[in-house]
Amino acid sequence: MILQEMQKAIGAYREVLRLVRRLPKDSRPYYAKYARENFVNYREIDSNDPNALQELLQRTYNHSLWVLKKYSVDQSAADRLRNICSD
Repeated sequence: MILQEMQKAIGAYREVLRLVRRLPKDSRPYYAKYARENFVNYREIDSNDPNALQELLQRTYNHSLWVLKKYSVDQSAADRLRNICSD
């Protein structure tokens, strides 16, 4: 179970980085660094809370949509991320 959750989190991180590539060139370094910092900061989640990872993934998806909207990027670009975060 833990390995599956770790793979899900890594998959979400990978998709976020793919989405960063759709942003304007000058904003990419900021959001790539932001994603990395958050991934590192939240790698230790409460194992006693069965909803902790799902809540974190949902926040990841929602924030990604916000950033895409901010830069007028088609939000359907986040469909793969949505699939990872909603499973």
